Amino acid sequence: MTIREFKMPDVGEGLTEAEILKWYVQPGDTVTDGQVVCEVETAKAAVELPIPFDGVVHALLFEEGTTVDVGQVIISVQTEAGAAAEQAPVQEAAPAAAAAAPAQEPAAAARQPVLVGYGVSTASTKRRPRKAAGTAAQNGTAAVAAPVAPAVPAAQAVPAAPVVPAQPNGNGQSAEGRPLAKPPVRKLAKDLGIDLASVVATGDGGVVTREDVHAAAAAALAPQTVAAPAAVTVAAPVAASAPEPVQAPVAAAERETRVPVKGVRKVTAQAMVGSAFTAPHVTEFITFDVTRTMKLVQELKADPDLAGLRINPLLLIAKAVLVAIRRNPDVNASWDEAAQEIVLKHYVNLGIAAATPRGLIVPNIKDAHAKTLPELSEALSSLVSTARDGKTSPADMQNGTITITNVGVFGVDTGTPILNPGESAILAVGAIKLQPWVHKGKVKPRQVTTLALSFDHRLIDGELGSRFLADIAAVLEHPRRLITWS
Repeated sequence: MTIREFKMPDVGEGLTEAEILKWYVQPGDTVTDGQVVCEVETAKAAVELPIPFDGVVHALLFEEGTTVDVGQVIISVQTEAGAAAEQAPVQEAAPAAAAAAPAQEPAAAARQPVLVGYGVSTASTKRRPRKAAGTAAQNGTAAVAAPVAPAVPAAQAVPAAPVVPAQPNGNGQSAEGRPLAKPPVRKLAKDLGIDLASVVATGDGGVVTREDVHAAAAAALAPQTVAAPAAVTVAAPVAASAPEPVQAPVAAAERETRVPVKGVRKVTAQAMVGSAFTAPHVTEFITFDVTRTMKLVQELKADPDLAGLRINPLLLIAKAVLVAIRRNPDVNASWDEAAQEIVLKHYVNLGIAAATPRGLIVPNIKDAHAKTLPELSEALSSLVSTARDGKTSPADMQNGTITITNVGVFGVDTGTPILNPGESAILAVGAIKLQPWVHKGKVKPRQVTTLALSFDHRLIDGELGSRFLADIAAVLEHPRRLITWS
């Protein structure tokens, strides 16, 4: 039997890490090639990872909720010796007896594990040898940090503990006294205000891990309740070998709680900052009577030709936006910074902002301009349900042109939304409320709402933006214009 290791795949698109959301297997379970073993969340979306070989799960190297860098081993599988020859993984650690054996030629490249929806990086990435390995290098032996799940000789029935290389010093520092840590960990420590030199390293080779930094931050917040972790010697993996995330209990006098920002929330924050300070925003508002639109919604719900479809005000608002774009096509554009050009789009990928447990995402309906009302209803329903389930793919969130965000569902009258990066405009839909309104010369209770349109002033000037917003309101105030203006 041989232990095979499956590493976090190269997700591409500049992403370097992913969070393990859920394990679908446990140690001792049998897995087959292509079987989904876990779900992970990248900065783009949640995706499922299939295992690329057959065998029995030996160990899960990280627990759910842990953020793992690309290239780290996340699961080890016990396979038959014959199957291992098909794709021999690079063994980063071996028993001391095997160190003197002559190096073998690597097996021919075979299938590479990748995230669903991403390509395989063809670039060859090599680790820079640490200075701590200088002594071993002089003796002609490659000194490589031992992974948590080491290779095991076939003759052994029980996995042996990996050989732990000697740390440069007792606190995981290089020869110059600088703590050993990866760039993402250094940034995390900086964000949390933690001095790496004071952190006790528990990673292989004396490397400071994310868990070490969080533990140090928790200890700093509540020193009376969280003890500093003792030095740890890496042992053989067990059923759940990843360390438990340290969470400091909230003391009565504690006034702050720090929540790490990662995944979708992290990317959303970065995108909003970039959009707010690169695109000159202008926001305009309009308040109007939508009583006729609300009546039409009820009539469409009772229409047998639309049975089974989800009919709501958002559907007609989306249709009104598409009609207004047809009347004002110049609003559907983007800014090419490199070429200093305005790119007019002859298609509409209509974005719908969706609040999910993992943060705000903006998937879009491709070619929404070409869809009939029933097709638009089906697309909206599919988009929302997929987003709430956390299954939105990266492709569904790319190449949007204009977005709708419905803040009215939270009882909010309106807002000043920030543009989705690369798009020309975003429409905020406020709550629809029964209010006193002058109708046919008399004050009557009418269904009233407020729309707010934010747009990129490089692409849309005040006149064009005003006409576009006024056309949306005109369609919703008199929905027969859905026909007469189409």
